[in-house]
Amino acid sequence: MKWIDKNLHIKPINTHIDPYKPVENAIITHGHADHAKPGHKNVLATSETIEIMKIRYGENCAENFQVLPTNQSLKINDVLIKFFPAGHILGSVQVLTEYKGEKINFTGDYKTTSDQTCKDFEPVKCHTLVTEATFGLPVFQHPNENEEIKKLLKSINLFSERPHLVGVYALGKAQRVINLLRQQGYDKEIFIHGSLEKLCEYYQNNNIDLGKITKVNLTKKKDYNGEIILAPPSAIKNIWSRKFEDPIICQASGWMSIKQRAKQSLVELPLIISDHADWNELTKYIKFTDAENVYVTHGREEAIVHWCKMNKINGLALSLSGRDDEEQL
Repeated sequence: MKWIDKNLHIKPINTHIDPYKPVENAIITHGHADHAKPGHKNVLATSETIEIMKIRYGENCAENFQVLPTNQSLKINDVLIKFFPAGHILGSVQVLTEYKGEKINFTGDYKTTSDQTCKDFEPVKCHTLVTEATFGLPVFQHPNENEEIKKLLKSINLFSERPHLVGVYALGKAQRVINLLRQQGYDKEIFIHGSLEKLCEYYQNNNIDLGKITKVNLTKKKDYNGEIILAPPSAIKNIWSRKFEDPIICQASGWMSIKQRAKQSLVELPLIISDHADWNELTKYIKFTDAENVYVTHGREEAIVHWCKMNKINGLALSLSGRDDEEQL
């Protein structure tokens, strides 16, 4: 990557991909806080990512915004840029760059399984792949998300006298869990923590079916027994959750496959639902791209690099800073 350095700086056009601190020119792959930071001068992203940034950080979170729709090309000087859906959350993209005949694809965060709350992942051929590896260990093999949602519905039927508090990241995971419940025929009102309200409303305005959702109001007396309440994991860990009587604590995350982590978080019902590629998805995609070089940006870097070398692919860990927001996983 002679024209792009290890900090994902595209040198010919002085542009950074998902920079963790303010820069002059930034390409943002999606709206999660560890990728989309405020304070940049110029931001290039999908319209959804830009709107999500404005919801989270305010209208003036960057000086200038430019929209690039998926599957459309933009040429800046001699660098061609094209976005492809990453399947991670609403508006998320891979960034394919081409300069002097060399194609480098940056996956951002991605998953290859289908998801009604965002555009499905589109695979891309390239010479060099820069991939995430959040779940880049063979032990991570995510189960079918619909079977995990059925566990929640079964628990509600068995323990109808108890509320179910589900820990979800506010952007992407919350909306996906709600949508998965609707796909299984759950048409009851779903309750949400106030911090999820604006983003759920944004998803609904983008024609994502969430059904009837209501913000929890703990100042009024209400019986939440048998109800589903979604909230950020941080809220479930603090005094907010103690206002519910004898709740069943759940959490939707790829990390719930690690039993010790679930126990440490006092999770009674772990739901293994991830918005990131697991080991099989990561290695399958690397093979598909025909990339000669693979650079791993964050996560379980060493295992993916070792796998690449075993498969005669040049692999290198980039060990980027600022990729620590595990609540989203």
